[in-house]
Amino acid sequence: MKHLSVALGALAFALVASPALAQSTHAMSIEDLLTLKRVAAPVASPDGKWVVWQQTDTDPASYKRTPGLWRVSAKGGTAERVADLPDAGESSPAFSPDGKRLYFISGKSGSDQLWLLDLTMPGAAPVQASAFKADVAGFQLSPDGKRVLVWGDVARDCPTLGCDSSGDTSQPGPGSGRHYKDGAGFVRHWDAWETPGNYSRGFALALDGAGKVAGDAIALDGPVGTLTGDIPTKPFGGAEELAWAADSQSVFFVARQADRGEPLSTDTNVWHSMLDGKAPHSPTLANKGADTLPTPSPDGQWLAWVAMARPGYEADRQVVQLLNLKTHERRALTAAWDRSVSSLAWTPDSKALLATAEDVLDTPLFRIDVASGKVERQALAAKGQTEGHVANVSVLKDGRVLYTRDGVAGPAEVFIAAKGKSGQQLSQANTARLAAIAPVTTSRFSFAGAQGDTVWGQVHKPAGASGKLPVLLFVHGGPQGSFNDAWSFRWNPKVFASQGYAVVSVDFHGSTGYGQAFTDAINRDWGGKPLEDLQKGLAAALARDSQLDGANACALGASYGGYMMNWIAGKWPDRFKCLVQHDGVFDARAMAYETEELWFDEWEHGGKPYHEAPAEYEKWNPVNHVDKWQTPMLVITSEKDFRIPYTQGLAAFTALQRKGVPSELLVFPDENHWVLKPKNSKQWHQTVLGWLDRWLKPAK
Repeated sequence: MKHLSVALGALAFALVASPALAQSTHAMSIEDLLTLKRVAAPVASPDGKWVVWQQTDTDPASYKRTPGLWRVSAKGGTAERVADLPDAGESSPAFSPDGKRLYFISGKSGSDQLWLLDLTMPGAAPVQASAFKADVAGFQLSPDGKRVLVWGDVARDCPTLGCDSSGDTSQPGPGSGRHYKDGAGFVRHWDAWETPGNYSRGFALALDGAGKVAGDAIALDGPVGTLTGDIPTKPFGGAEELAWAADSQSVFFVARQADRGEPLSTDTNVWHSMLDGKAPHSPTLANKGADTLPTPSPDGQWLAWVAMARPGYEADRQVVQLLNLKTHERRALTAAWDRSVSSLAWTPDSKALLATAEDVLDTPLFRIDVASGKVERQALAAKGQTEGHVANVSVLKDGRVLYTRDGVAGPAEVFIAAKGKSGQQLSQANTARLAAIAPVTTSRFSFAGAQGDTVWGQVHKPAGASGKLPVLLFVHGGPQGSFNDAWSFRWNPKVFASQGYAVVSVDFHGSTGYGQAFTDAINRDWGGKPLEDLQKGLAAALARDSQLDGANACALGASYGGYMMNWIAGKWPDRFKCLVQHDGVFDARAMAYETEELWFDEWEHGGKPYHEAPAEYEKWNPVNHVDKWQTPMLVITSEKDFRIPYTQGLAAFTALQRKGVPSELLVFPDENHWVLKPKNSKQWHQTVLGWLDRWLKPAK
């Protein structure tokens, strides 16, 4: 493909049909972004009549965030707050299998514990159902309702969720030092120093007649000396990594062995615990890549999960695997489908799986037939709407699908859809707020990028804007990721476009949703094809839309996008009026020795450590081109970022200052690789927008 292709045209549609725009609307503000409600974790009652979800509200004065539970009829209607514990907060709802109780997590007692609400008694108050010494991070009820799984951080030798002492009791004293012994695994991960001897661990316990936790705990990881590792995996694993077997007699879960090789290993495995106190076994040990998302079928015949084939690669294609639990026959169900599955759910008849996967700027739902492996995309969006980002999928007994959907137009809301029909919106958490915000239009485009491959991008502009618009080039992180049709509470194009900018994003080689070969193309080529795609993509966007002022442009990015800002500063130094570099790699040599997940950095540079292949790292090392730096740059970093340590940001700022390039530095002492706290997010946005305005909207 050698010519520009305009695709899909303007997509100025909201996620759902919404009320007519308010007579007076305002441009979306930072405060709007911070205080929009956050909807997650929808669950349906066993009889299919009710839906409950978690909704987080943010106080507009203090910015305090409080989760609560909301309920609505599955037919639609006005939602109501349920199980409200004053001055606490409720999350992670789950109905008991008989529908008589609603379980959830609350910190009302002073720690996060399991609570329940008796739904058979109108007006009943929630009661505490557990009293562990450690916080409950998550839970799952067994299909028969007689047991519960709980998990949280405790010592490996603790027999239940919490002991009087935690960690490795052999630690030498009396100082505050953490002593990591040879072969300990991670010493720090994501944003936390590991407590020697402590792990996230799962336990199964009985529920008594009142629905409360009772009896002795059974550890999923078995006796000390067998499996040692986090259940679920850290830092991002959750309930999707644990699952009860259909008969409630055993549990499947995901873990990675914590030892000397842990920082180099993507070898997570699906494990099976018979809840007899003995060591669990794993059906996936032969695969040295990642195995995750264990999903047993309702009829008890199948175990489905997803697997990556290549060890050490965290962005390999996730192929659905099937194991017949009776015959032990196994097969790769989606081996011929060039998409990477991100979630799984069974249909009630156990004949098909529903899966989400990125697909050219959308994350739609697909139906996978178990017998044939045939994949069919499901049309959940109404006519004239994009699919956006579908998540949190579950299937009711009558086949209806419950899920959340979000997009560039707005954050997640809860939907329900009958087979063959578009989804009905059940939650209206942000409908009124969004109607009062001036719309932003989004258009998709494609062009011939590096090697002549088709590359996709998006342009976001304030609707109805007149005159030329300054341009912001957004570069996504990952690098295996996408600025697709999804909502973000951090890098949100709608907020920036609402300030009078045109936001351009390009899914360069290395992005996801276009097949595995396209994703793999960035390997050992960080500064090659991706930079060419960004250059050609920006030119394509400017050629198709005369309103974009290409002479008045800045570029912004975080993580890999931050790396690209440092790379652009040396390899494309005369293109932009300013750059915003957030948590980007500045010196590949230092990064190779300072980051925590070593597998990622080594895979991206050919699979060897720096000392064995320094040329691989130096080929795309921004520090080697500082002599050409001239573009003003805002550098942002955080002290709790262990993925790309803050020293990388300090080094970049030092280079800018020593060269006399206009530059500023913003450091968050209490954030990780992401800026998550509301007040910090406000400061981030104010600083970034102020920097952009300085260079793109100079005072007249």
